[in-house]
Amino acid sequence: MQCAKETKGRVVVDLVESDWQSGTGTGTDMTGERVHGQSEDPGAIPSQQTLFLLSLSALNAALRTNKWRNSLDSTPAATTVGNYLSSPQWAVPYLVFVPTKSIVFPWTALSGALVENNIVSLAISGSVIFFGGRYLERAWGSKEFGKFVLFVTMIPNIITFFIYAAWHAVVGNTPEYPTPLNGLVALEAGFLVSLKQLVPEHTVSIFKGVIRMRIKHFPAVFVLANMLSGPLLGTDTALWLSLFGFFTSWIYLRFFRISEITGTATGGDATIMKGDASDTFAFVAFFPEAIHPFLAPVCDSVYSALVQLRLCSPFSDEAIEAGNESAASRSEGGLPSIMDGRGGGRRAEAERRRALALKALDQRLNAAAASRTTTAPVTTVQATLSGDSADTGVGAGQLEADTTPKDGQA
Repeated sequence: MQCAKETKGRVVVDLVESDWQSGTGTGTDMTGERVHGQSEDPGAIPSQQTLFLLSLSALNAALRTNKWRNSLDSTPAATTVGNYLSSPQWAVPYLVFVPTKSIVFPWTALSGALVENNIVSLAISGSVIFFGGRYLERAWGSKEFGKFVLFVTMIPNIITFFIYAAWHAVVGNTPEYPTPLNGLVALEAGFLVSLKQLVPEHTVSIFKGVIRMRIKHFPAVFVLANMLSGPLLGTDTALWLSLFGFFTSWIYLRFFRISEITGTATGGDATIMKGDASDTFAFVAFFPEAIHPFLAPVCDSVYSALVQLRLCSPFSDEAIEAGNESAASRSEGGLPSIMDGRGGGRRAEAERRRALALKALDQRLNAAAASRTTTAPVTTVQATLSGDSADTGVGAGQLEADTTPKDGQA
């Protein structure tokens, strides 16, 4: 038995060390989900995005200021600071996404998201993309994080662009200076949806615990705030961008994102999963529990219709079980586990490979034991019979010895 334990230990060590010394760049986060394409610097993409955000915003500010100064004589209203900050007249159509004007500048669907017009929104967007981006990149890997940013940035901009273009066509009154689409509102909504998927039960405290809110409530609050600010403050573009950013990120993560999940539901092996079928990431889970009984039938009907139209694939029972198990692991790990970086991934990978090595060794031992089943029972029976015979002989001798004296006395 001691030899078997030592053999298990050697097998485990060899497997773990050989895997990590090979430098494959593949690991798992602390949620049981494998991470591919992890860069040497986990914060490389967020740092680059933050740099682009600062650079393009500074360039946009310089160009806007130049246009504004050149219009001071011909436009008296331009002398006010509020006009400079809010008027679409000073928008740069080859940097930001301007409906009816940026159609000849297709790159603005991406570059417009990296442009902020004031220092407050620039500080907020920079913090979100740097800190939130580092977290998501460590959780997913650089490749998946880059794809997510690309989708959640461009798709809401393009949809909003066509909504404004269609509205101007229906009304028949195209303004001389349409409202530009810029800023990271869509990506901010997408980041909140991602955090709701990864750590929904994590609680954030604001103002020394005066305000406490779980991350799973953040996406709905963010979208609602932008929906209210649209008619009140005139920020209707933020309304559409936050709404479509929410839908785009949820649809991508729910149905299309490819990941590898390990767990008991998959037999301990890494399994390719498309989307996230967990109950905690269902659309109804973004809303208060009080309205779930009323909203769930509507969501189920829409989902069934989309499946029948073959716009999305139905989830299997195994996918739902694996998704729920992965969601439970994420909840147990919490926010700090993924922020540990590659160290946590190595520990999770080592544990997974140790379990696989023990399983393989047990299979070998069972196979070796099965090969001896034809001889082991015969040997056992013979030994038993021999033992019985010996016991019987001893008993007979004792009985004879005990009986003889008694006969003599009689």
